[in-house]
Formats: sequence, C-alpha cells, structure tokens
Amino acid sequence: MLLFVGLGNPGARYMGNRHNIGFMALEEIARVHKAAPWRRRFQGAVTEATIGSEKVLLLLPETFMNESGRAVQEAAQFYKIPLKDIIVFHDELDLPPAKMRVKLGGGNAGHNGLRSITAQCGNDYRRVRLGIGHPGHKDAVHGFVLSDFTKADREWVSDLCRTLADHAALLASGQDATFQSKVHLAMESKGWGEEKSGPVSA
Repeated sequence: MLLFVGLGNPGARYMGNRHNIGFMALEEIARVHKAAPWRRRFQGAVTEATIGSEKVLLLLPETFMNESGRAVQEAAQFYKIPLKDIIVFHDELDLPPAKMRVKLGGGNAGHNGLRSITAQCGNDYRRVRLGIGHPGHKDAVHGFVLSDFTKADREWVSDLCRTLADHAALLASGQDATFQSKVHLAMESKGWGEEKSGPVSA
C-alpha cells in the first residue's frame, strides 16, 4: 500500500488558501479515482482508492500544517508503509504558478508541513511540489500562503489538480519522471506555460 498525503490546514477558513493546494490535489485524485467516502482516522480524513494497479491510502491531516507529521506517522505505522512509499503533495513557493516537480527527500525550504513530517518520519519520502509562485519578499510569505487563490488563479489550480489526478497511476507505479513530464505537457497544452501563468498577486 502507498500513502498519498495532501498538506493544508483544516476548516472552511483555510479552504481556498494557497497553502491548501495539497488538500485540493488529493481531493481531486480521490474524486477521479472513485475513492471510498472520507472518514476520520489517524488525526485526519482518510480514504482508499485503487490507482492504476496500486492500493493507495489518501490522507488529509487535520492537525494544522505544523503538526502534519503526527497524522502521517500514525497512518504509516499502522499500515507499515515504508518512507519510500509516502508521497506528499504540497505548495511550493520556489516554483511558478501551475508548475509541478517531483523529488525524493531534500530540504524542506521553510515549509512547516514538510518539517513536521521529516521530524516524525524521516526525510526520504517523495514530494509533489505544486508551484504557487512567490510574493517577492520573504516578509510577505506568511500572508501570501494564508490568503486565497485569486479568481484568475482558480482556473489553473483546477486544471493542475485534474491533470495530477489523470496521471496519478504513473506516480503510484514509481514512474516519477514520466508523471512529471506528462503533467508538464498537459498543462502546456491547456495554455499554462510559464509565460502564461502570469504575475503573482496576493
């Protein structure tokens, strides 16, 4: 079994925040792959789906971002899921809007959700980095990630989440490079090349 984790903050107040794009991506994967109804477990909301040929547990921690690792550790321990089979979807300031990259391990770049997971579980899990752009100054980051996507942003967010879901079987089977390439090409075909994702505005 694999563990897909979407990072975000729980509750209606945070639902549309840039920081919650991990939640948005996982919810769309669950919808497209006809997952079972969400239920409360492991300090979060969980469901299961078959993605490609793989059985996947999907988890949305409800511990708030900076304690995400508690929920991930509890679920991974219960199902004996090794670190290499944990895949975390999260917002990434260092990528332009609508861009996505996959990587194994590495630094946490100040992301409190990743920092918590690394502290609880170890660092060598896979990350699906979902670009939200950068506000331009580090002092503006906190307010930027905790503000909602603009109306103009919502179209690319929806397209990206759907594209991730459509190609999730590649990710589940360990074909990270192919998954990344397919998502990139699909997003470009929808008009979300780097030059078209537009300036970032809070």
